[in-house]
Amino acid sequence: MQTVSVVVTAHAEGLPDFGPLSVLTEARPDLLPVLLVLVPAAAYVYGVRRLTARGDRWPVGRSISFLVGGLGTVALATLSGIAAYDTSLFAVHMIQHMMLSMVATVFLALGAPVTLALRTLPQRPRGLLLRLLHSRVAEVVSFPLIPWVLFVASPFALYFSGWYAATLDSTVLHELLHVHFLAVGSLFFWPLLGIDPVPGRSGHPFRMLLVAATLPFHAFLGVAIMSVEPDGRGLLAGQHYLPLHGLAESVFQQQLGGGLLWASGDVIGLLFLAVLLTQWMRASEREAEREDRRLDRLDARAVSAASAGATPVGSTPVGSTPAGSTAAGSPPTGQGG
Repeated sequence: MQTVSVVVTAHAEGLPDFGPLSVLTEARPDLLPVLLVLVPAAAYVYGVRRLTARGDRWPVGRSISFLVGGLGTVALATLSGIAAYDTSLFAVHMIQHMMLSMVATVFLALGAPVTLALRTLPQRPRGLLLRLLHSRVAEVVSFPLIPWVLFVASPFALYFSGWYAATLDSTVLHELLHVHFLAVGSLFFWPLLGIDPVPGRSGHPFRMLLVAATLPFHAFLGVAIMSVEPDGRGLLAGQHYLPLHGLAESVFQQQLGGGLLWASGDVIGLLFLAVLLTQWMRASEREAEREDRRLDRLDARAVSAASAGATPVGSTPVGSTPAGSTAAGSPPTGQGG
């Protein structure tokens, strides 16, 4: 019986064949990605400690989302063996792409770092942050359709132009590509979750429409990448990959990467739609509860006002004299002396 190996050949920089354990054994962290993970983590932990020191509470789930789900995913994508192979294997690059743009950014947004900063920063830095959030530039960049276009169109521009090949040959461009994935994903997902007070937030139906509209584009991009011919027609960055793996393996890597993009994009998109639907239902329930309380207060005030202003039939208000009668001890009118 023929067995299928999970090991894939890679020869860049003397790397061994890629397997599941390579994520741990081939980790080669660089200084810049380490700082980009540790500095935000330290700032977030400092903010939480400062908040709790004055007696305020901060949800543990938000801390876990930001530190473990968000920065942990960034660290896994840029500091582990995934980063070591991201220029050698196209499929590994695509895993890294999805981790940075669609996983890490969602968890970072769930951590609500902007809210934490507004609650803990001193007055002057807090004022600067508020001015930035309410600036004209922030309003324009976060206008819902602009992040959507960037999120949908930039992968097409990346893979079907010379940009992707350039990032494989330049360390600076390669690191900037990681920043691009994080920035575009944050611009798209942060306002959709609506936890932080960032510009660009819209109603729940429109949020769901924006996410749903990304799904066919992700599928089309994945299929387009997978549609490389066995003879190498449609191969991305062929001058980079062919010397490393040869034709057959390079074609297989691109087909695998396109399939990962298609499948993971749809799965993450559908999960995010479920999150938005849950948020919408909970927001509707809270709104219904507020409306019920408002109507109850109006009813209570109406009953109170009616009770205070109503006089029972046949009763005489205190201090008044009934019509047709005189006060006790006074003679009737016209019958004096």
